[in-house]
Amino acid sequence: MPDDGITALTALDPVDYAVISQSLTAAAREMGVKLIRSSYSNIVREAQDASAALFDRHGNVVAQAELIPMQLGPMSDTFAACAAVVPPSELRPGDFYINNDPYKGGQHLQDVFIFSPIFVDGALVGFAGSVSHHLDLGGGNPGLTPDAADVHAEGLIFPPSVYNLDRDWNGGPLQRLIAANIRAPEQTIGDFYAQFAANAIGAERVAQLCRRYGAAKLERAMADLIEYSERRFRAALAALPDGDYYGEDAVDDDGLSDTPLTVRAKVSIRGDRISVDYDGTCPQVRRNLNCPFASTVSATLAAVKSALTSPDIPFNEGVKRAVTVSAPKGCLVNPHYPAPVRARMLSAYRCFDAVLRALSEVAPDKVVASGNDSTHSLAISHLGGEKYRVYLEIYGGGFGASPRVDGCDGVDSALSNCTNTPVEATDMDFDHFRVIGYGLVPDSGGAGRRRGGLGLWRRFEVLKDETNFACYSDRSRIAPWGLRGGEEGGCTRIELTRDGETTVLPSKTKTELRRGDVLTIYTAGGGGYGPPSEREGARIASDIRDGYVTAQAAMAAYGRTG
Repeated sequence: MPDDGITALTALDPVDYAVISQSLTAAAREMGVKLIRSSYSNIVREAQDASAALFDRHGNVVAQAELIPMQLGPMSDTFAACAAVVPPSELRPGDFYINNDPYKGGQHLQDVFIFSPIFVDGALVGFAGSVSHHLDLGGGNPGLTPDAADVHAEGLIFPPSVYNLDRDWNGGPLQRLIAANIRAPEQTIGDFYAQFAANAIGAERVAQLCRRYGAAKLERAMADLIEYSERRFRAALAALPDGDYYGEDAVDDDGLSDTPLTVRAKVSIRGDRISVDYDGTCPQVRRNLNCPFASTVSATLAAVKSALTSPDIPFNEGVKRAVTVSAPKGCLVNPHYPAPVRARMLSAYRCFDAVLRALSEVAPDKVVASGNDSTHSLAISHLGGEKYRVYLEIYGGGFGASPRVDGCDGVDSALSNCTNTPVEATDMDFDHFRVIGYGLVPDSGGAGRRRGGLGLWRRFEVLKDETNFACYSDRSRIAPWGLRGGEEGGCTRIELTRDGETTVLPSKTKTELRRGDVLTIYTAGGGGYGPPSEREGARIASDIRDGYVTAQAAMAAYGRTG
């Protein structure tokens, strides 16, 4: 811990600590709400693909909104890359850090991190940070570029930098530069403003706490909150048996061949520390499946935190202190520059699943079966006159079953945690397609004592010629695995119906659509948990009655219908 002078402070009154710590958490959540409600694009406004957090003056995460786990885990590392360029001590009111460079602490280009310093009476007391997935940041194809040759083909790169709101934004050179290089400037620039608004809310709430309790007490409370998370997390680790545990999973393919991309994890527990090593993972690939190391760290932290600890432990810098992550340079989950990384979530999910599979050996009652665990990212775009309309959405599927309950149906997976985009919202925003069907996929959940969750399907009718479609998806070949005798979940499938003929599209592709085309995505279901023979007859009958499982599938999996 840095020598910041706080150790000289007397311990906080427990009541003051409770009020300040909970106020910081509430402020981070308020930032998240402000970010979502102020945004312009459907990917943030509806799907909520954005996050927010508060930091101490050294850049340590103190509190965060419960939004996208993938974006939150390594935020302090993203911040540190900026602080290495311009130290926080040199910042002035109105300055902000910005970073989206995957090879300098960022994740993928579309997730742009902005950190705003918080000054009270001229003194730096902390930072407010936010990140949004921006709808379009240029690149070789609207929405997403599945065939990018390198990271530069995926959009604008903001290296760790410092700008000023009054000088460089609000019609200034940075704002104009971004707007000139993107296809949907109104939505993207609007989402940047939403980030600044969220940061401003966080800064104001921290300033209010300083005015009421003083900066010294605030700083002590921040440190105590981080230490509380660390103490509880280490206690949870110490309760587990020491040992080395192994797990692996694989991405279906890289979009160029049918070869699976294997991710291997060795999880080592020693006392109150845990380390995860991805040695043995396949080399990086030419397509955009490569996972920057910051994303690998984030996926690992999410798996360990979700499986081994109580949900009431705040996810802040304290959790990270007990975890070490390593991966060979040049492998899929720690690539060399300038490998493309846009679809890094697919490989990150395999890190998540590989770690969970390893942890199922040491904590079998806490780990769920594999689920959809994939980012099904679809972009349907159209250029009409001089204006692009870019629709981008992340689709969920079935959760894996647990020892106690069936998997959730038709929800996003744990790392991305995006929400459903209502059909009414797409009808309002886009005129080059319409949604003509939406529902759950029967029989897609793996059978077991507890059934895996169902995948979902969504169907689009294309209304205009020269509509661009691009996607990256997974679980089309390698099904989600079950645990303790549970069966696999169903696989993903993307279909295109044209002139009465239906073809299955590759899971990582782009193509041009015509008026009258019908596009349907079916996402993967979750794996089951426990032997199917142990499922209660009443649950089987209920599944059939509700349409989750057909009678034929029930007979095949359970040998009975009730």
